[in-house]
Amino acid sequence: MTPKNLDDWRIVPRLLIIAFIIMNFRVVEWFMTLQTPSLEQAGLVSVMTGALTGAFGLFLGSGKKE
Repeated sequence: MTPKNLDDWRIVPRLLIIAFIIMNFRVVEWFMTLQTPSLEQAGLVSVMTGALTGAFGLFLGSGKKE
């Protein structure tokens, strides 16, 4: 495994996006189990989902340009 292979296959960014998706899923899952969610808890879920959307958009747009 060479650094060029890691760069070509984009292993690290893919692992980070997968970790972010899992983390976001766990936050949403936790939020859905709350009996009476507060405004702060709803804000956390909103920020996490927005951050995932932005990170995923940047990930998709960062590929090799042909």
